[in-house]
Amino acid sequence: MTAFEQASRNARTGQETLEASGRVIAKRMSLLSEAMADPANADHAELSRMGTEKLVAAAASAEALIEGGVDLARAASSIAERAAEHGTHLMQDISHARSLADVAILQAQWGLAAWNRALSDGQDMTSRLLDTQARALSPIHSAVTDNASRLKA
Repeated sequence: MTAFEQASRNARTGQETLEASGRVIAKRMSLLSEAMADPANADHAELSRMGTEKLVAAAASAEALIEGGVDLARAASSIAERAAEHGTHLMQDISHARSLADVAILQAQWGLAAWNRALSDGQDMTSRLLDTQARALSPIHSAVTDNASRLKA
């Protein structure tokens, strides 16, 4: 899946989450009003879900964000290590260059390769970020859309 496709999918999932949230909140506000008017006949099972399900979804979302953050940090560390290695190799090559023209060629080659690595690494980091976003939104989306279905909201 391309980054654009993943971003579009994440946006649609976010939109579905927001729309379902509005319906669930409206339905639950009605249930709360009914419970205040007649506590003995309130839907206590549904009322008790309101807090715990949010905590469960938020914890799963936070876990996905932490895992994604660790993955991003590892990728960034790898990028930095590779950049240092390439810089070291460039300096070694320059130290063996026979002329300023050779140095200029080495620098141009290094610059082009660095640009290509930056583009590739940027695409990789974008993909990782979008994946983290999707994994973090997933438990919240599931909880909200499940609620909307169950409540017929």
